[in-house]
Amino acid sequence: MSYKDVEFDKDSVFLVTGGAGFIGSNICEALVNEGYTVRCLDDLSTGRYENIEPLTRNKNFTFIKGDIRCLETCLDATRGVTYVMNEAAWGSVPRSIEMPVLYEEINIHGTLNMMEASRQNGVRKFVYASSSSVYGDSTELPKREGVEGNVLSPYALTKRTDEEYGRLYKKLYGLDTYGLRYFNVFGRRQDPNGMYAAVIPKFIKQLMNGETPTIHGDGKQSRDFTYVDNVIEGNLRACKGPSEAGGQAFNIGAGGREFLIDIYHDLCEALGKDIEPEFDAPRKGDIRDSNADISKARKLLGYDPEYDFRQGIALAIDWYKANL
Repeated sequence: MSYKDVEFDKDSVFLVTGGAGFIGSNICEALVNEGYTVRCLDDLSTGRYENIEPLTRNKNFTFIKGDIRCLETCLDATRGVTYVMNEAAWGSVPRSIEMPVLYEEINIHGTLNMMEASRQNGVRKFVYASSSSVYGDSTELPKREGVEGNVLSPYALTKRTDEEYGRLYKKLYGLDTYGLRYFNVFGRRQDPNGMYAAVIPKFIKQLMNGETPTIHGDGKQSRDFTYVDNVIEGNLRACKGPSEAGGQAFNIGAGGREFLIDIYHDLCEALGKDIEPEFDAPRKGDIRDSNADISKARKLLGYDPEYDFRQGIALAIDWYKANL
């Protein structure tokens, strides 16, 4: 199935916070292409205006430069909105360990502001980005909602706290909230630059430039790498989710398990490179193994990811070849 199969009333108004970021801009683009009215709220602290610049020429798209840490900004942005997809957050486990207070301010306080603004303005559905990092030190595979361990980073703690607020806002106020636990999302427009860049775009850029990538750990750690179009689908399915599923969290992955060293060699082959990686110590706060049990999202939201890892990585490589 595809996210294009999910239909809404044409008078629906969508607000995407963090809409100039990697995931947010892809959601905005998908909605605008389907003819819906879309507002994008972003302070451009990690998002990039060039991600949404082509959309600003569409009459159905509005960019609001603002910070979710300001409740008045959130209230203004949510007036007249049908669906909120809250993607605004600071990512990166290592960076959160260095800046825990900032992560609390943005990822917890900012998300709470958005829930409260949505409640006050009668938003129909509030969908927000959570993370597979909430599983912490749980060793169970695949990762299944309801079996979480101790969180390993401030980033993970912010996402778990968001889920608790989502549960309370459904129970206390009747706001239908849906937390989406993303599993290692990758794809077009994901930033390959900087010390906190995600591993797939960073490897692709380094290999394309003939540089030697560094793998933290032994390379045998595993992830459920998830193509961004699957995440778009997860968000749109949640916007159509039944009210009885509100207040809950859902795994949004591809349901696969890829080992990092295998991905590295696959990228070398796809890019025609023969470069041996360097290895460094594992990073603090990183989960060793992760793959998603997506049966709950399938059952309650109708989520059915269109792209497996191989399909997604081929599309991602093509995009980076054309845009780097």
